[in-house]
Amino acid sequence: MTDKAPPNSIDSTLDLLAKGDYIADRSLATVLYLALRMGRPLFVEGEAGVGKTEIAKVLATTLGRRLIRLQCYEGLDVSAAVYEWNYGAQMIAIRLAEAEGEGDRTRIEHDVFSERFLIKRPLLQALEPDSSGPPVLLIDEIDRTDEAFEAFLLEVLADFQVTVPELGTVKAAHPPIVVVTSNRTREVHDALKRRCLYHWVGYPSAERELKILRARSLVSPRNFLSRSWHLSRLCAKKIFSNRLALPKRWIGPARSPSWMLLRSIRRPYRIHSVCYLNIRTTLPASTARR
Repeated sequence: MTDKAPPNSIDSTLDLLAKGDYIADRSLATVLYLALRMGRPLFVEGEAGVGKTEIAKVLATTLGRRLIRLQCYEGLDVSAAVYEWNYGAQMIAIRLAEAEGEGDRTRIEHDVFSERFLIKRPLLQALEPDSSGPPVLLIDEIDRTDEAFEAFLLEVLADFQVTVPELGTVKAAHPPIVVVTSNRTREVHDALKRRCLYHWVGYPSAERELKILRARSLVSPRNFLSRSWHLSRLCAKKIFSNRLALPKRWIGPARSPSWMLLRSIRRPYRIHSVCYLNIRTTLPASTARR
């Protein structure tokens, strides 16, 4: 994996995202460019499926960086997000030291609380030096966690460091590229937002939806040459009109290529049932039957 230099302008940021088949608008490229230049975390909010998580994935791919993902959930704590001790290995080391007649408790304690017994979780991994350059840290769906974990993240987002009581403070020599996402199922505290550059990712316009469909078409190459160019225009128009008419059942750009694939096949039931049912539940009944 080869380290590539971050973009040096808004236009080059747009080009960088386009290389990863991410069709962004200029406002997103502007905020992303500023976040990269200033070394600040990027906080993106928006409805599910609008492409928030994909930003971090495309950055990691196009910049040649390692992607480290922390998937948030209710009840997430430090042991799952930052670090925990390998208690089993520590107990074995203590028993072996006692069997060998080691009587210095201070030395035993120093040995068992050394880095070789430390299990590093995503946040701590992101602070380590990497030969390919600072990694991309994706903190996905932060709104699923509780306020206590948000408070813990403040140190990471502000100073790019974490404190391990037994070892001290671990600080990144080169800060990672941090992308924090939220589906806004609850309000995230302003203290966390102030430490990031904020951007709301909305649904794309009909024109950008068309570009997304053409960039990420799931139609086979043979079918693409014959039908997809015209089909993508029809699908983009249909998806956009559905969003206007049915605001509670909108389809995000993450699902629109799959929906286009269904439209390109005469008998949709031949598709794997799980894929078909997942998309069908998002569409109006009349549209899903076509």
